[in-house]
Amino acid sequence: MDDTLEWLDRILGALRLCLVTIWVPLSVGFEALLLLVPGTSKIRWTRIIWRGMCLILSVRINQIGQAAGTLGGRRGRARGERPVIYVANHCSWLDIPVLGARFYSVFVAKGDIRSWPIMGLVSKIGRSIYVSRHRRSTAQERDNMVARMIGGDNLILFPEGTSSDGCRVLNFTSTFFAIAKPPHLPASVRALSGPTYPEGMAPLIQPVSIAYDTLDGLPVQRRRRGVFAWYGDMELGPHVWQFVKHRGKRVSILMHKPLAPEDFKTRKALAQAAFKVVAEGAAQLRQNVDGLTGWHPLMEEKAARI
Repeated sequence: MDDTLEWLDRILGALRLCLVTIWVPLSVGFEALLLLVPGTSKIRWTRIIWRGMCLILSVRINQIGQAAGTLGGRRGRARGERPVIYVANHCSWLDIPVLGARFYSVFVAKGDIRSWPIMGLVSKIGRSIYVSRHRRSTAQERDNMVARMIGGDNLILFPEGTSSDGCRVLNFTSTFFAIAKPPHLPASVRALSGPTYPEGMAPLIQPVSIAYDTLDGLPVQRRRRGVFAWYGDMELGPHVWQFVKHRGKRVSILMHKPLAPEDFKTRKALAQAAFKVVAEGAAQLRQNVDGLTGWHPLMEEKAARI
């Protein structure tokens, strides 16, 4: 009986991989055409691509709370909608399709993701912003991200800088928050320093906690987090193959109240505040705490009326 179930899981895993290889070229090919069309259609379609990936991989998403960002686009910015940077803990390659399926946004990713099979193609056509480890490229990369947000994009980034084992959240690097809270510069220098946000349009930071909490229909214990977590020197291919053979997978994402960069004196203080919220939320998700409530814009409206 166990051998039969194992073979069924292998067949299901192979089928999922086959469907991915069919879905990605078709959906990405369509998006490549949308890149030529002005407007927000390409932003909408990118989310559909990631949703399709999650469906094929049999990953159910339990979202608690609501995203602060809207569809965006130039019209959204013209209406005064502030861009949003979603900052999340990072423990797996799976974080990318999961968050991409929920947010109208583009990813800030390390340059080497471009060489990944499947993910690299989707991220490239999905207009991801790639960053390098070279300090000399930092200013240019920051200007690119600022310009993209002014133009209507929201961003997703992982301030840990690398993935973890899923049992903890690594410290956030404050450098990642420079795009939300740029250094104070004299007006003469600021005019030459690249694109800057219009008055009152600096991005909000929305912390997001992620935890993979169900596997084969059962709560995930510490020893089984490796099925989801991809970190260190683990090879991507074998990890994906082991993952796709499992059923009953669920991830929970907890949306926290957005942080306004202007409320913090330094970007280090902003990074620490975001880390504290994300780490505490991820710990609660891993412990399957009942009754968790995330942020919702109606909460703000209700508080304002009281």
